[in-house]
Amino acid sequence: MKIDVFDINAKKIDSLTLPALIFQAKISLSLISQSIRVYLANQRKARPMTKNRSEVRGTTKKIWAQKGTGRARHGSAKAPIFVGGGIAHGPRGQQNYHLKMSKKMKKVAFYSVMSQFASNQKILAVKKLSSFQPKTKTAAIFIDKLKALNKNMTDSKRIAIITTKPLTSLKRAFKNLPFVTVLNLNSLSVYQLAKQQYLIFSTKAIKDLSSKK
Repeated sequence: MKIDVFDINAKKIDSLTLPALIFQAKISLSLISQSIRVYLANQRKARPMTKNRSEVRGTTKKIWAQKGTGRARHGSAKAPIFVGGGIAHGPRGQQNYHLKMSKKMKKVAFYSVMSQFASNQKILAVKKLSSFQPKTKTAAIFIDKLKALNKNMTDSKRIAIITTKPLTSLKRAFKNLPFVTVLNLNSLSVYQLAKQQYLIFSTKAIKDLSSKK
């Protein structure tokens, strides 16, 4: 499968063949879904925490006499059955939400989401993105020119630009465009990709991606 290659002025200059192993793999929607669930679960923190009867503030005096009142015996107003008392078996801030996924399954999920973009023809490449000017106006014009040349990109409301490593000039250029996300291969995940509607790769990123397969 081939994709168009553009320069930083949004002019088509070449075409590039995508590695079949990554971009023409069998698509597994179930593994994509599982990968997203594992990612989100591993971002979750155990913040909820309740106080038990020993931690609740208040008197330790016996609530009423042991005998003679006609009521059940109780030793403390901090017991869980009373309003304002401690919580029995509540969360203690030690909940473990961590989930695991095998390396093979992660790889298949990653190839699946990449192949999905490729099959929908929602990938293009740009040469020498590292020399992109760090200006929002330049970035906006660049995206508008690409949309004018690419029908599939016109309706895309979430676009990701993927480079081999973080580029400060590129982040500055696109940070004020809310529909564009700048990513790099070191931090790329199925969750981030699944949120996008179109992918713009640097030519170097595609070559480096194929070498890491």
